[in-house]
Amino acid sequence: MIDVMILLFERIGLLLLVAFMLTQIPGFRSLLDRDMAWDTVFYHAIVFGVMGILGTHTGVIMDHETFMIESWLLNVGDHQVLIGFGMVVVMIAGLLGGPYVGLGSGLIVGIYMAFIGGGAWMANSLMNPLAGLITGWTGQFFSDERVIAPNKALFIGMFPPVLYMGMILIFIPNQQTGIEIVNQIGIPLVITNAIALAIITMMIRSALKESEREAAIETNRALSIAEKALPILKDASLAKNAEALAELLYDELDVAAIAIADQKDVVSFVGQGEDHHQVGESIKMRLSQVALETGELQVAYDKSELQCPYESCPLQTAIMVPVYRSREVIGLINLYYRHSQQIRAVEVELARGLGTIISNQLSGFEAERMKELLKEAEMRNLQAQIHPHFLFNTFNLIHSLMRVNHEQARRILIRFSQYMRANLNIASKSLIPLRDEIEHVNAYLDIVTARFQDQLEVKKEIDQDVLDVLIPSATLQPLVENSIQHGLKKIQSKGIVKINVVRIQDSVSIEVKDNGIGFPEELLLSIGKQPFTDRHGNGTALYNVNERLKGILGEDVQLKCRNLDGGGSSVSFLIPIQYDTNEGLERSSI
Repeated sequence: MIDVMILLFERIGLLLLVAFMLTQIPGFRSLLDRDMAWDTVFYHAIVFGVMGILGTHTGVIMDHETFMIESWLLNVGDHQVLIGFGMVVVMIAGLLGGPYVGLGSGLIVGIYMAFIGGGAWMANSLMNPLAGLITGWTGQFFSDERVIAPNKALFIGMFPPVLYMGMILIFIPNQQTGIEIVNQIGIPLVITNAIALAIITMMIRSALKESEREAAIETNRALSIAEKALPILKDASLAKNAEALAELLYDELDVAAIAIADQKDVVSFVGQGEDHHQVGESIKMRLSQVALETGELQVAYDKSELQCPYESCPLQTAIMVPVYRSREVIGLINLYYRHSQQIRAVEVELARGLGTIISNQLSGFEAERMKELLKEAEMRNLQAQIHPHFLFNTFNLIHSLMRVNHEQARRILIRFSQYMRANLNIASKSLIPLRDEIEHVNAYLDIVTARFQDQLEVKKEIDQDVLDVLIPSATLQPLVENSIQHGLKKIQSKGIVKINVVRIQDSVSIEVKDNGIGFPEELLLSIGKQPFTDRHGNGTALYNVNERLKGILGEDVQLKCRNLDGGGSSVSFLIPIQYDTNEGLERSSI
């Protein structure tokens, strides 16, 4: 029995080697991911079926108690029994690809063995598809792993050979011959098939683990480089920081040299070949031009493709990685190597990943800069919204007061200068203390009430304990101005504006009310969400304030506009408070 087992291991060894080589072909990973379409199932069933046919020809022939060993089995007599190894391949197909791949490959092997014939052709034909189904179903039932554990594969691999021995006893014409075959080959076949299945799963798991470990190392390296590149890329453009970035990449990557270029010239070069690869020279390599034009990574596997005129240049190969900013190619990062063997698939993917990460960082920083410019433009727009009539009316007021009340004219002039200074400083800070914003409102109200002494009354309810809360600048004053300019524009009675600043739990409520005409009902839901045309009044001020609140404090902080039951309107918003336990102060959550 030991001799038979050794013989079977010898015959099955080559088959295991071929099966392992099969796992390295492209597309095999879809088997392990259990994510296959029917065409993929069909393809793998054929591949494993052909391998199973080859395994059949590497088996042994039993003639009663005699083993016939040939290098390639072709003819099987009616009184002989073919013990092939196609079933091992079918079991591997079922274990890796599932029951459908196992069944498909088993049918191919079973039909082929029916044509070969022999005394046990019926058992061989039926057992192969059954073996594929059994290993496929039991493999999925016993394990959710990507590749089943070898000990489980060893256990599963015992069932099909045992069932095969039973079929031989059932279908072989000579019952005595069947018993002799089972006694001779039964236990060795069960052991060799089970061990073969465990070995192949162990080999696949080991190869995958090594591949995934290498991928994890390269991913970690790419992320580490990206983290270190953040401060380099954040402050300025790629060209200005090219030298620092090239030094970083040269230190972190196993390369002979690093070159960084913009769309025309080399802006930095670090590593071997610095004596003749000069900063400032124009891009000459054809593949570099292709990378810039197409935005696709290029690989030069031969020195001639580098187009370097120096014969003694140590640089032999290179990977050219395009760098994007806002979907536009702005430059290249060239990774140079001394030998073409150094450029493996993992190096190409690492270079591609670095290019993507660096491009995303540059695009992100560009978006942040654009956002800051938009905020500044918004502030400039707010500054420009000082109504010309307000300026002229204020100047006329000061001019008139100069003749009748010098002291009041002086006071209004001071308040006007404070008001203008606050407007000019709007763009300098996003957040200011609430007391500064209220001072801005007071300066504006002093000017307006001086003009309309008998027509306007302002009532204030301000909680003095919340004056240190930070709020976005130019938020309260535009609301007050909007109430006076538009809310009270057409009323005949005395206009009243109420400013309420009170604390509500962990927030500060800021509300401006008036007894004016109120908002048009058809526009009430849209106020603050979009600017209105002139015929609806100056809705731009409310829109700008609302956008500013959302942009700085978040979407939860928005204007709430409503009409009051007794006439007039109300515009309000809430500023969240954050506690500072170290200093005992309260600030806004930003």
